[in-house]
Amino acid sequence: MSGVAGAFAIVAYPLTGALSDRTRSRFGRRRPWIAAGTAGFALSLAALGAQTSLWGIGICWVTASTFFCVLTAALTAAISDQVPVNQRGYVSGWISAPQAIGIIAGLVLVTALGLSTVGSYALLAALLVALGLPFLLLVPDQVLAAGVMPPLTVRNLLEGMWVSPRSHPDFGWTLLSRVLVNLGNAFGTSLLLYFLMYGLEVADAEGSLIVLTLVYMIFVIIASLWLGRLSDKWGRRRAFVFASSILQAAAALILAFVPSMGAATFAAALLGLGYGCFLSVDQALATQVLPDQLSRGKDLGIMNIALTVPQAFAPMLGALLVSAVGGFTLLFLVSGVTALAGAWAVSRVKGVR
Repeated sequence: MSGVAGAFAIVAYPLTGALSDRTRSRFGRRRPWIAAGTAGFALSLAALGAQTSLWGIGICWVTASTFFCVLTAALTAAISDQVPVNQRGYVSGWISAPQAIGIIAGLVLVTALGLSTVGSYALLAALLVALGLPFLLLVPDQVLAAGVMPPLTVRNLLEGMWVSPRSHPDFGWTLLSRVLVNLGNAFGTSLLLYFLMYGLEVADAEGSLIVLTLVYMIFVIIASLWLGRLSDKWGRRRAFVFASSILQAAAALILAFVPSMGAATFAAALLGLGYGCFLSVDQALATQVLPDQLSRGKDLGIMNIALTVPQAFAPMLGALLVSAVGGFTLLFLVSGVTALAGAWAVSRVKGVR
């Protein structure tokens, strides 16, 4: 299901961005797509709670994931449209941190309130709409003048999907870094339950996973807001992204060589600190390496693929690594090396400090 959803994300992110670049609605360029993404995402979540078959769950999850891509593609472009460069780290942190909060709050809403599955997912859908409405109603969105952008055709859409790394090296290195760091993070987190069950053989693997997830998310939230703002204050992006990648690599190597619950808890904190910094500062960095400000929605859509697709395919690739050697050491080694490669890639960016 994650793999299929990832395949849809490859299309949804840049297509939504390209369409929003050219939208000439009186409500603005991005707002109609934010509204459509919010509505589609909410309806898909509500329908997901009522499913009892694998096919039904798969269809609703892929639909929900696709509308999430529509929503976030337009929101990401809105940052580049409206937020000054020296505030983008902090604002990106406020987009990243709530995603971490949502994982914790979602667990509470679904498990602790005593609601049925249908009721729990309906509540999530209602909250999504309630939290999206203030942005839609209160934040102005620029109306695109006629003739600024050429009409979208299949040919120029397909041509626009290729951004030459030779002509725009900073864009290419940032995109490569995103792919590698997110892939490394997904390798380190997606099979964590099975690592606890079969690698550490802890008595309560699910309870231990919740503890590790809480530690990880707390540090993601702190790092997203604090380090995102600090990068704005210091006027530096590349150094923060480089350091965040190193932190994630260190966390993965701890899991590889010190397989214990105490070490896993420390690694979860380290990983959260690194990934939270990466989420906020790398998003700000991405807005500063775009080839063409007129097509920022499409280009940021391409950048966003690097956030979603590694998360979708890493569990399958990680399972192959675990089964190949009959253990988890290789998985975490690959996670660490991949994150280190991401640090090297971002160090090649020259146009942003």
